Amino acid sequence: MTKLMLDIRNLRKSYGDDLVIEDLSISLAEHSVKVLIGASGSGKSTLLRCVNLLEAIDDGQIFLDGEDISEVGVNADQVRSQIGSVFQSFNLFPHLTVLQNITLAPRYVHKKSQADAQAEAMALLSRFGLSEKANQYPELLSGGQQQRVAILRAVINRPKVLLLDEVTSALDPVLIAEVLALISELKESGMTMMIATHEMGFARQVADEVLFLHNGRICEVGTPEALLTNPQSPELSAFLTALRGAGRL
Repeated sequence: MTKLMLDIRNLRKSYGDDLVIEDLSISLAEHSVKVLIGASGSGKSTLLRCVNLLEAIDDGQIFLDGEDISEVGVNADQVRSQIGSVFQSFNLFPHLTVLQNITLAPRYVHKKSQADAQAEAMALLSRFGLSEKANQYPELLSGGQQQRVAILRAVINRPKVLLLDEVTSALDPVLIAEVLALISELKESGMTMMIATHEMGFARQVADEVLFLHNGRICEVGTPEALLTNPQSPELSAFLTALRGAGRL
C-alpha cells in the first residue's frame, strides 16, 4: 500500500481581504512528485510556505506522514526539520563555504558529528559533480551551482518532503539545465517532492501529476501530457497560450 506523506485538507489562507488559497486539498504519496503550475499570484508559493509553516493558515489541516502539523501548539522547528525547502533565492550564507553551508543543519539541528556531516556532504557533492567546490564561498559559484548547493543543503537532512519554489526562475537556460538534471536524479532516487515551476518542459519530465492553480483553487489536475496538451478549462487554455507567446512552452 502506498504511504501518504503529505495530506492537505480544505486549506484556506488570506491576507486581510485578499483570499489567496480557497478550500484547497492535495495528497502526496511517498516517492511521488507533484508539480504546481499557474500564473503569478495563483497561490503556488503561498501554498508551499503554508506547508513548511512559514505562513499561518486560516482554516483546514496539513498532515505530514500522518501527523497534524497545523494544529495549535505544534513545534514548527521540529516540523521544518522534516521538510526540505528551497526557494527562488539561494539563501546560502555568504561567509560560509559550500561544505559549511551544507553541514550546518546536520550538525546543529540533527546533532551529527562534524566528521559524519562532512562525510555525507562530500558524498553528495561528489555524486552531483560539485566536490571541487566544497571549500569555495558562494560568491565564487555560478547561479546554477549555488542553487544546486541550496538543494543539496535541503536533501542532506533526508526530508520526508522536498518543496521547491521556482528554483530556476533567476537562472539562464544553461544553468537551468544543471538544476533540472539534479532534480530529475532526485526523482529517480525516490525523493518525495512538491514543485512550483514555470518550466513546462521540466514539468513533463518529472511530474507524476500536474496541478493547475488559478485564483487560489485547483482548476485542473492530470498527467503532464494530458494537462499540457489537452486543457479542459478556459483558464488553463489562456495560461498555456500566454506561455506559448512567451516561448516558454
